[in-house]
Amino acid sequence: MEYLIRKCEIADLPKLVILCQKHADFEKADYSPEGKEEGLKKALFSENPKLHCLVVAVKNTIVGYVSYTFDFSTWNTADFLYMDCLFLEEEARSFGIGEVLIDKLKEIGIENNCVNIQWQTPQFNERAIKFYTRMGAKGKDKVRFTLTL
Repeated sequence: MEYLIRKCEIADLPKLVILCQKHADFEKADYSPEGKEEGLKKALFSENPKLHCLVVAVKNTIVGYVSYTFDFSTWNTADFLYMDCLFLEEEARSFGIGEVLIDKLKEIGIENNCVNIQWQTPQFNERAIKFYTRMGAKGKDKVRFTLTL
């Protein structure tokens, strides 16, 4: 599969919202596309972006994305890169694209003096867990809580 990994552009936002919906469906999570395009535009393209995103482009469309933020670890007293989302359409899987995306995040983390990359995935996502383990990542059993405000 011929593909290009590049920074997300404003023109990608409508398709990115669709990919977010598919990702949420895959993870059995609630998602409403309402207001998301504007919210992503603000988060990604403001003067001091809160969110960063790379997309996987095939011809005229995007078939995957990885989004990330920078955060601070109290225990490490250092910055880390947090991978918020990694998703590829079914037809884009098994080509090594996920590994290329993780490698790009490693480069970005190193360039930004990050101590590590952190992320999470649902326990039922065994395919992703095997992939992350094969790449040398270590998992921790924790329960993630969300308190709605």
